[in-house]
Amino acid sequence: MKRLWRQTRSFPPAVRLLMANQFAINLAFYMLMPYLAAHLSGGLGLAAWAVGLVLGVRNLSQQGMFLIGGTIADRFGYKAPIMAGCLLRTFGFGLLGWVDSLPALIAASAATGFAGALFNPAVRAYLAAEAGERRVDAFAAFNVYYQAGMLLGPLVGLALLATDFRLVCAVAAAVFAALTLLQARALPTRGGRSAAGSGGVLAQWRTVVANRPFLLFSTAMIGSYVLAFQVYLALPLAAGEAMGDDGTLVTSGLFVLSAAVAVVGQLRLTSLAKRRWTPTAALVRGLTCMGLAFVPPALAPPGVPAALVAALAAAVVLLAAGGAVVYPFEMDTVVALSGDRLVATHYGFYNTVSGVGITVGNLLTGALWDFAERHDARWLTWCALSSVGLACAASIAALARRGRLTARRPEPAVA
Repeated sequence: MKRLWRQTRSFPPAVRLLMANQFAINLAFYMLMPYLAAHLSGGLGLAAWAVGLVLGVRNLSQQGMFLIGGTIADRFGYKAPIMAGCLLRTFGFGLLGWVDSLPALIAASAATGFAGALFNPAVRAYLAAEAGERRVDAFAAFNVYYQAGMLLGPLVGLALLATDFRLVCAVAAAVFAALTLLQARALPTRGGRSAAGSGGVLAQWRTVVANRPFLLFSTAMIGSYVLAFQVYLALPLAAGEAMGDDGTLVTSGLFVLSAAVAVVGQLRLTSLAKRRWTPTAALVRGLTCMGLAFVPPALAPPGVPAALVAALAAAVVLLAAGGAVVYPFEMDTVVALSGDRLVATHYGFYNTVSGVGITVGNLLTGALWDFAERHDARWLTWCALSSVGLACAASIAALARRGRLTARRPEPAVA
């Protein structure tokens, strides 16, 4: 904690505020979202398809609108979409606790999703601009606060849930309302029309799409997001198969372990990577670690639940450690490849591509899981996931060898 405190204090006030902001955002988000499905199905009695629709709308409105959020940030400044996103989350989370009709729930879910699409690209672009040459260190510290919010949020939500789900929603909404006021008073205005240039929105998007090194990097990194998402998909499925009714408890433990590894190890791993490796080498090694994370489950002896649980824990540690190495260098590379121009739009596009990749990857992983189950070959799923990580690492290494990860200033497209 002392190391985190020292590093945090070494940054300008705006960067420190953005880190605290992200901690509170994740704290509020994760105190509510893990329990929303149970509230919708048990508390409100919605059918499974309706629960899936409400949750799916939230994901779609966020992942599908990241590009819009980034575009807005580059045109109107970073502060406005950060405030608007926090205000929209206040409305959405408050509404989730007090409405029971499906249309109202869908509207609230869409609002919470679009809120994330508004403030996420803006926060990252703002952080990159304020941190300057210390972007890697800033994103490393930022990820500690991000993961800490994920770690504490479900625990706070569980304590509040003992009283009432409405209380969870009210407290989460209050956190976002306080964040809105805090940004209004303390966050300086940055970015805006000067970052977007004189062209229109389509010109912004054409500039990003014409940035070939950035597109290649975005495509090569898709697999890393598919792998990271397996904490919510393949690993819980395996825990459920091995432990039955206790699978939920094991899954919760794995989720906490993942966040704890990132919180405890992020700054040390980033410092180690900066001393010993180039940014590209750090990305390659981190992605390789993420791919190798799925080897222990593949080697776990079938029919021995304790061995599989231990293997899943090892997978989570490797996955979180690899992701901690990758994240700050990945975020820095996006800025570098943008040429420090239209940074929020580049982040928005990058997140949209990643979101589409996660959706497709989850469909393929689920289909492979069912196939492997029918043929009593569970190792096939783990080997395929491991291959994805190694392929990502090889792709980044190949792009670097060919000079495709060299930072350049993209030429603006004609409006």
